[in-house]
Amino acid sequence: MARAQGARAQMALAFETVYGTPPAGGFTKMPFASTTLGAEQPLLNSELLGYGRDPLAPIKDAVTADGDVVVPLDAEAFGFWLKAAFGAPTTTGTGPWTHEFQSGSWTLPSLSIETGMPEVPRYAMYSGCVLDQINWQMQRSGLLTATARLVAQGETVATTTSAGTPAALELKRFGHFNGSITRNGSALGSVVSADITYANNLDRIETIRSDGRIDGADPSIAALTGSIEVRFADSTLVTQAINGDPCELEFAYVLPSGESFTFTVHAVYLPRPRIEISGPQGVQATFDWQAARDSVVGRMCTATLINDIEVY
Repeated sequence: MARAQGARAQMALAFETVYGTPPAGGFTKMPFASTTLGAEQPLLNSELLGYGRDPLAPIKDAVTADGDVVVPLDAEAFGFWLKAAFGAPTTTGTGPWTHEFQSGSWTLPSLSIETGMPEVPRYAMYSGCVLDQINWQMQRSGLLTATARLVAQGETVATTTSAGTPAALELKRFGHFNGSITRNGSALGSVVSADITYANNLDRIETIRSDGRIDGADPSIAALTGSIEVRFADSTLVTQAINGDPCELEFAYVLPSGESFTFTVHAVYLPRPRIEISGPQGVQATFDWQAARDSVVGRMCTATLINDIEVY
């Protein structure tokens, strides 16, 4: 008897034309490290009395379908997650193509995501997936991954795939070694680590339905937050925090082959940090920053991906 193994698991996704309806084709095979995407339906204990000490049968509650997907930051597949986070990009060029994703869209695309365990076999299709949050860290070493948090409408399980033969992508993965951070166009030195979190803050439409599913997930006021941990070498960031002025931070990755990913936060506000001397080692300061809409650019952030994919 075959047993499920994560090493054989697979994932494919496609954008939906109608929310909650998986498309007939157009799926793309996705690289991923792990996922908690799934549906659950809890049971409600019976509160009725008069039948003795033993409880009556429980009843089913509403269905909740959501979870996280840990994916690599790469030059091609990551564009699908950026489209889910920000909406369709503006694409220019003739190859390589430049895809510019902008924050502030009131409508977000929905996806159908199928996870498969062929040895069981079990293929779970999650329809109506909308990206709620995406997060990643910058550091000196280690594997570079992002965590995408999704809200789905529901799950359908089958013994055969509904994604057909998904299109394959060439994996061109970014690493921490390819990363850099600039502040107002100049390199930001002494950075130990950085954390970036973009959230759409989805509002689940929990209407009364016979299937217990949600009607949709609408984006509310977005949030872009993070932290920067730096070796305390000068007072540039502290002075900005005290004055209350914003700055532009740019987090970028560039491969030797020319592909790149640049995430520009146009108006970053820094809190005044506590500067602690905890011992004989170097002194570090952590800035838990927040971003806001820049009045000149007209948005909060811009994600630019340059690769060989013509259309997302």
